[in-house]
Amino acid sequence: MAAFTGQKIIVVGGSSGIGLGVARAALENGADVVIVGRSPDKLRAAEQSLDAGLQVRSVVADMTEEADLARLFQNAGAFDHLVSTAGTPPPGDPIERTDMAMVRRFVDNKLIGAVMLAKHAAATLRRDGSMIFTSGINKDRPPVPGGAVVSAIAGSFGFFARALALELAPRRVNIVSPGWVDTPMWDEIVGEAKSGVFAGMVGRLPAGRIATPADVAPAYLYLMQSAFTTGETIHIDGGHCLI
Repeated sequence: MAAFTGQKIIVVGGSSGIGLGVARAALENGADVVIVGRSPDKLRAAEQSLDAGLQVRSVVADMTEEADLARLFQNAGAFDHLVSTAGTPPPGDPIERTDMAMVRRFVDNKLIGAVMLAKHAAATLRRDGSMIFTSGINKDRPPVPGGAVVSAIAGSFGFFARALALELAPRRVNIVSPGWVDTPMWDEIVGEAKSGVFAGMVGRLPAGRIATPADVAPAYLYLMQSAFTTGETIHIDGGHCLI
């Protein structure tokens, strides 16, 4: 029997990138999956690519809109695991040129969005279930200049999980911290320069290549399955923390 047969997993950010990779891995292991995103077109494309029939459905919701998240969990009913990989390109200007409106949008999307997800998910998350949020390498290796904001937000997730794991126990709360992963967000951040940027990092990474979503999805599945892991941050970065 597959590891997640009979379990319902909600993946926020599941229409592309890491979230889509997690959704695919969960489906392959027998789960019923709800993918959540802002774009109906991307969600439809994701459903088609997953090709899992009734095992997968999509819900349009914006992480920055509390009414959307309340409706999401009310309609989903009891579920086993929440995964959030949703993100938006971070502000990257030097601190003296930082656009505060962009900072506020980023904080709303990543941190406030995570708080709202936890608030509304807690009501229907099963007692032996879990929440998994996504941090990132910028907390450990912040880009210079321009990394202060994203480093602060990414770093905050570890403390968020530790406190929430105590508050929601015995339900578990954990963090996955990926390194660089080849996702559509990189096209937004660096555009046509992506291949050159990646080549420079490949030459430094102990793993010798940039991760794909399939490379990091097993970390999320591990945290769903590991009944004795909570309040932890799992690094899956190809050795990026070491360089």
